[in-house]
Amino acid sequence: MLRPSDPNFISVDLLVPAQLATYPRGCARFALTWPPPSTSYLTTTSSPPTIISLSPPSALCSPLPHLFSFASSTVTNTSRKMPSDHEQSAASGGGDRRVNSFISVDACFPLTLQFMDVSYRVKLDPTLTSSGKGVKRMLNSASGSSAVPEEKVILNGVSGMVSPGEMLVVLGPSGSGKSTLLSILAGRLQGKHSGAVLANGRRLTKPVLRRTGFVTQDDVLYPHLTVRETLVFCAMLRLPRTVAKEEKVAAAEAVMSELGLCKCADTPVGSPFVRGISGGERKRVSIGHEMLLNPSLLVLDEPTSGLDSTAASWLVATLGGLARKGRTVVTSVHQPASRVYQMFDSVLLLSGGSCLYFGKAKDAMDYFGSVGFAPRFHVNPADFMLDLANGVTQIDYQGDAEKSTVKQSLISSYNRLLAPQVKAGLSAAVARDAAQTGKEASFEREKRDHSSISWFSQFSILLQRSLKERRHESFNSLRVFQVMAAAVLSGSMWWHSSIHDVQDRLGLLFFVAIFWGVFASFNAVFTFPQERAIFVKEKSSGMYSLSSYFMARMAGDLPMELILPTVFTLILYWMAGLRAEPAAFLITLAVLLGYVLVAQGLGLVVGAAIMDAKQASTERGNGVLSGVVASEE
Repeated sequence: MLRPSDPNFISVDLLVPAQLATYPRGCARFALTWPPPSTSYLTTTSSPPTIISLSPPSALCSPLPHLFSFASSTVTNTSRKMPSDHEQSAASGGGDRRVNSFISVDACFPLTLQFMDVSYRVKLDPTLTSSGKGVKRMLNSASGSSAVPEEKVILNGVSGMVSPGEMLVVLGPSGSGKSTLLSILAGRLQGKHSGAVLANGRRLTKPVLRRTGFVTQDDVLYPHLTVRETLVFCAMLRLPRTVAKEEKVAAAEAVMSELGLCKCADTPVGSPFVRGISGGERKRVSIGHEMLLNPSLLVLDEPTSGLDSTAASWLVATLGGLARKGRTVVTSVHQPASRVYQMFDSVLLLSGGSCLYFGKAKDAMDYFGSVGFAPRFHVNPADFMLDLANGVTQIDYQGDAEKSTVKQSLISSYNRLLAPQVKAGLSAAVARDAAQTGKEASFEREKRDHSSISWFSQFSILLQRSLKERRHESFNSLRVFQVMAAAVLSGSMWWHSSIHDVQDRLGLLFFVAIFWGVFASFNAVFTFPQERAIFVKEKSSGMYSLSSYFMARMAGDLPMELILPTVFTLILYWMAGLRAEPAAFLITLAVLLGYVLVAQGLGLVVGAAIMDAKQASTERGNGVLSGVVASEE
């Protein structure tokens, strides 16, 4: 047989035995080795044949389970490429490619999520309602009476567990507490809650939260970046500093291949006002954001919202495939179809913050039949359970009293029949996981190995992303037309104004000051409110620090905000017949640019302080009008 050093040695398609399907895809390493070990496989699809060696799966998966990790070696005429193609051709031009060994640090870690008696309540102050809040507060203060805050129950003693390789779906009508529960499980809820949320029998720690992916209901993405740019920038920020840049790009390419995004890789993500990819593809990009970290726990809040039945089924099937590779997946679905429901392993049904059912999805209908709520005709299990959560049964008419009775009966049945079993299973699982101290050590080792990138690297990557995104906003046709039209019109009105007409020149300066004070500040006031959701999401994931984001944002805005004032001055200065000296022109330009920066800074301050686009715009408009009135006086 031929050795790898022989000139006729070639590689062919890998033959993977059927039993390998039981392992996560990233937990096996393929390598071309010589001499062949006992666990090798002979391919016969080429001549001469090739030996493919399969090394045993490691105890902990590679941090990129969607990639096959190859040993570093030179292969010739490969018949199947990796999901990404970043190998460098040999200088000899013989078609050789270097297959780099991808990230080899231990990361993929099986995580069992347990939550016991999770409750969450919010206080509602009647004096702080949206209408008439100031009047009510003054009346209460004058009368000496203080309103007692009402307490609203969002979650009431919810318990459950989901193991690696399983997918748990949280069902319930709107307002039942699904999103709140998912935020608590993902460690994203800022308020205090009672109960325990455990990972492998221990409290959630920063290393665990760092390996937790959370996909919100709304797709929080930059609309002008392409799919590839979005995932590459995310990989640059989220993957540890020990990973080379080429490997981060390869990871982004592999995630696109895994989620079926290659065909739209160079298409802008889009938004309701920007044409881009479809809703299903946008949701997969959001999932890809979290997949880059190879999360042990993946939490998704209604990922199928806004998708048609086919797209929703495809997306849930993709999530099921991710779960079968060893991840723990928790998601909420508003109204799943029957074929989608069959893909879930476990179901948690909520109504008004209380649990009506927790257990295997296939056993749900039998349970409800055993407590006297069996369907009288064939129905989608998910639809039937949502009807029960709303207090609706399969009878002709039910009033509010009957609906409340149905829900109370279901809550009572759960507390009597299922809750003791669920808590007993949780206690046993927590005790078993607490005895395995090696898992905690693995997470601590992961915390040391996966250090985040440096502050300067964060600044550099965020600056590049800001320039790519902001170029579309700063130089869109409408803004350029506004500036050019204002310059030409004002230049025509003050065409070669006389130096002896001081009032005329003062009017020109007043117009320029008002125009750029309003134009620059109004554009800046929307900066932080528009990006608030993106910043909060990425900051909570530990992608970068606040200082690096702010400095990159300011540095990225400078060239964008100063080009249009320069063009404006070039047109207006000479049309108005101002002093035709280079020094005078440069001084005028410098003063205007400084004024624009000050106006932009004031707009940023207002936007950051209020964080509401409409209110910030109103407050900034009031400030401009006050300044105009003061200048007139």
